Amino acid sequence: MIGNDVIDLLQSRQESNWQRKGFINKIFTDDEQIIISNSSDPEIMVWVLWSMKEAAYKIYNRQTKIRAYIPKKLICSIKTYKNSSVKGLVFCDENIYHTKTMLSKDIIHTLAAASLEDLNCIIEIENKDIVKDKYGIPYLNAYPENTSQNVSISHHGRFEKVVTIRNF
Repeated sequence: MIGNDVIDLLQSRQESNWQRKGFINKIFTDDEQIIISNSSDPEIMVWVLWSMKEAAYKIYNRQTKIRAYIPKKLICSIKTYKNSSVKGLVFCDENIYHTKTMLSKDIIHTLAAASLEDLNCIIEIENKDIVKDKYGIPYLNAYPENTSQNVSISHHGRFEKVVTIRNF
């Protein structure tokens, strides 16, 4: 199972005031708030953690078919933060989701998977031949006929990312 989230940093700066009263407390746990306040770039860390939560939530939603606003139920942990890459974990109920976030000047893109093995096999694909089930969960109509493959779609501002697990 996979998920992904993309954040257009220009768009987020125009639309979201992450410093407004109550925003951080509403979305992030106490430990996550400490990560943000200790960061050399709190704005970027806010969006990294948010992106991790969103990518993991897409897996949780696919697994449970539950649609809910639960940002504090998705608990982030940063394992490594090197240059333009962040690796972490997101915990939700008994589930653990592995994440990898890529950072650049314009974009934050997080991949999430239910297993570390799957995380290392995620690839980006074109947005075509994708259908959604009755829960709004996307699938790729795959070959051979009558099979489907999990995909995750994310778009924000100028960017769209569609990912799946590479078949060997």
